[in-house]
Amino acid sequence: MYTQEVRHSIARRAAQELRDGDIVNLGIGIPTLVNNYIPSDFNIHLHTENGMLEVGPSPSPDSVDPNLINASRQPISELPGASYFDSGMSFSIMRGGHLDATVIGALQVSQAGDLASWAVPGRTVLGVGGAMDLVVGAKRVIVATTHLTKDGNPKILPSCTYPLTAKQEVDVLVTEHAVFHFSEGQMTLVEIGEHLTLEELKAITPAGFGVHPGLTVAKRKEAIH
Repeated sequence: MYTQEVRHSIARRAAQELRDGDIVNLGIGIPTLVNNYIPSDFNIHLHTENGMLEVGPSPSPDSVDPNLINASRQPISELPGASYFDSGMSFSIMRGGHLDATVIGALQVSQAGDLASWAVPGRTVLGVGGAMDLVVGAKRVIVATTHLTKDGNPKILPSCTYPLTAKQEVDVLVTEHAVFHFSEGQMTLVEIGEHLTLEELKAITPAGFGVHPGLTVAKRKEAIH
């Protein structure tokens, strides 16, 4: 079982992939934690699928407004200049190329940058929601996920075995062990945690990947679980 420390470690690293001035949608799960780690000197405009722009930090328990929630039904706050709109406008923003980035979770990611994030065969499916719209419409797709499933099975594969959300749309993949970049259907390791060797990473990553000549070794003490 992954600890909260590991989940926050992934979110903290994913936040580093955002750029000052970005308009960003944060998906459910680990991506919702990214809001806690956006650099204070960055002006990031957060969008939520259920109809709001300029989402603020998570409110304290005594300042929760029950009318303000994100797409995960979690309490949110609003920043000055916040705007509200219906689902039609929200999805127009997502589909129309107006998001600079989305940070989204994953069930599986392939070495070509394919994403499976909405259905596990044999289990109840609640629906894909806006995931397909987000990953196709956003200019950059940043996946933030644990490296393995709760059962210890690989998530990063030669090809996805679950129903796809989109093909070759992933730009960056952040896990507790590594960071990968994708370009033209190729997967490249750009950062590895200092707590494991390249051989150990390959042993838990069936997907084929290249290694960037400027590979960074990063401290990720929260990744030990």
